[in-house]
Amino acid sequence: MSDAAFQAQLRHAAATVHGRYLVRPPYKGGASHWFVGFHGQAQTAAMFLPGLLAADPHGEWLVASVQALHPFYRRDEVVAGWMTREDREYAIVDNTGYVATVLDQLATEYGAPRTIVLAGFSQGVAMAYRAALNGTRPIHTLITVGGDTPPELRAGGTQPWPRVLMLTGDADPWYTPELLAADAAAVGAAGAEVRTTVFAGAHEWNEAVVATVAEHLRAIVAG
Repeated sequence: MSDAAFQAQLRHAAATVHGRYLVRPPYKGGASHWFVGFHGQAQTAAMFLPGLLAADPHGEWLVASVQALHPFYRRDEVVAGWMTREDREYAIVDNTGYVATVLDQLATEYGAPRTIVLAGFSQGVAMAYRAALNGTRPIHTLITVGGDTPPELRAGGTQPWPRVLMLTGDADPWYTPELLAADAAAVGAAGAEVRTTVFAGAHEWNEAVVATVAEHLRAIVAG
């Protein structure tokens, strides 16, 4: 028998894991508007939540911060990441299904929403795109900060394009204004209604981002 018959062969097995997310219901009234965020690499849902809440100072939205499924240690603290290039296709399916489950659980607990806005920062931008375009619920607006469009979704997905609000810092060394402009052109050509903002800052979710996002959320509530 040849040596090839005894070489290691790659296989995959499905596994059930539990993710975590943080929810702050609206201060009053029903939870008809949802604002759901996806953190960046080496962050957590708890780290990202304050930036989301700052964009809804009057508590008109149900705000949820979803944590990536892959925790790891950074020095003495636990942080998380969405995926790596290894087994990328499986990770995309796993993550998209996970977010759909989170939204289903929110609907069970708070009732079906009228409006869903998704927001991603850095590595979380790709997750927000995938949840918006290949998820199970229609999305009103997709907000991206400091992250690019996944290559497989530049032409769209199984869901219609939501409105897309793209932001980056004028000093962002990774997602430059030039990259944002190229992404906006591609997404717009695919049929999305796109608005872009370049704010004063680097690779961050800062006060300028909060102000822009808050303005958008207020406009949705106002109708």
